[in-house]
Amino acid sequence: MLTWAAAGLAPALLAGGLVAASSTESTLGVELSVGSTVTLIGHGHGHGRGMGQWGAYGYARKGWSAQQILRHFYGGTTAGKVDRPEIIVALTGQNSVNVHADAGMRVGGQTVAPGQAVSLSGGTATIRSGCGGGVIRSVPATFVEPLSMAPNRPAAEFLKFCGSEKAYRGALGLEGGRVVNRIHIDDYVKGVIPRESLPAWADSGGAAALQAQAVAARTYALAAIAGGKKIDDTQNSQVYGGVSGEDRRTNVAADATAGQILLQNGQPAFTEFSASTGGFSAGGRFPAVPDEGDTVSPNHNWTVTISAGTIGSAFGVGALRSFEVVEANGLGAEHGRAIKVRAVGSGGTSEVSGEEARTKLKLKSSWFTVQGQPAPRIVKPPTGPSGPSLGLDFGSFGQLVDQIIPGGAKFLEIASSAMDGKFADLGGLSGPLGEAMGLPSLTPDAAGVTQVYEKGMMFFTPATGPRVLVGKSLAEFQERGGIPALGFPKEDGLG
Repeated sequence: MLTWAAAGLAPALLAGGLVAASSTESTLGVELSVGSTVTLIGHGHGHGRGMGQWGAYGYARKGWSAQQILRHFYGGTTAGKVDRPEIIVALTGQNSVNVHADAGMRVGGQTVAPGQAVSLSGGTATIRSGCGGGVIRSVPATFVEPLSMAPNRPAAEFLKFCGSEKAYRGALGLEGGRVVNRIHIDDYVKGVIPRESLPAWADSGGAAALQAQAVAARTYALAAIAGGKKIDDTQNSQVYGGVSGEDRRTNVAADATAGQILLQNGQPAFTEFSASTGGFSAGGRFPAVPDEGDTVSPNHNWTVTISAGTIGSAFGVGALRSFEVVEANGLGAEHGRAIKVRAVGSGGTSEVSGEEARTKLKLKSSWFTVQGQPAPRIVKPPTGPSGPSLGLDFGSFGQLVDQIIPGGAKFLEIASSAMDGKFADLGGLSGPLGEAMGLPSLTPDAAGVTQVYEKGMMFFTPATGPRVLVGKSLAEFQERGGIPALGFPKEDGLG
């Protein structure tokens, strides 16, 4: 294996937090008794990576442009233009295609007149005199298209499902057993922005925040697709509501930024965003930055009181004796985001990441501290693209890799981006993989990349994309000879 550590560069790449974050014992913090409660002081809502939406709104009201907002939250990126305009979005609420359009449609190279309807089954399109009407003819096709696939077309060209009358821009069809919407990326974000932010911000000085959201949403989708992810209309990707999800004010923001994206290392950046950073972004792929705009957020500050029994049960430690944040990133009030949290009880001790603690206790964010506890150990986050997932700086190391394997650095960069996306899709640190152990490795033949995690492994090739094996699936794969005997996994194995 050609590993990052083999080049002697891992300590430099990890400086600033990950290496220094080794576990240490600390004095037990808040001592508890039966019936006790724990009060947590917290900030923000969401993971805090990338742009804070309330912060963007706050900055817009201060007079910042969309470009200033994006540069602030997505450090290390450059402005770019879309070069892949059409995307495929799975519509999870639809199980069949039976549509019509006021201006008519096209299917199988033929024009369908206004008033007629088209239903799809397998590879056949049936044209009818109307929804539920008599059959006119059948043609081979898997998609029904509007009269024009160009973006920003008039409402008469929208395809509408018979019955519900729910309308969509672009084409509707069947792919892999799913109903999908093939749509221009600029039209897609029109159905996303109102579901992921507040259109009313445009009425109170926040139009630039909605424009920044349009660029972030557009870029996020393209980065996810580049990483091998299939997009759907749920929060697993971005919430997308078609035409019914649109709002005039956010459509203006989408049109004002048409085709604009952010690039990182020449590729669409993985522009994550969350509702509220609490006053400081979390770092990761992008530098952690202060977020003074977040003071307008309703979740800028929060507190919650939880019973000792609830915490003990959530952490599986029995009757809770103590609970504290033992490591934090030191950025912002109350020592910043929790990095490591420890619960001690009658049944043992559990140490988890701040994000895992957030999930277990259903908190608004991982930026919290236990009221009355001693100061935690400070572990500063990286200030560049390196972070808890695999976003890496390929500068001098890339040059070294290329000397050994021509093109190896670019391959590692592409693999890292794809694996980052997969890691985030699976829930990040609170997902089935846990923390990354070390850094990605090229296989000896440079055909693929592997990454070891606390609870499993991820494998990448251009043909398979990122694939994950954990638990019994990984053990069986290794017992049968691993990559040399079986090749790279083609499916995920999460159990």
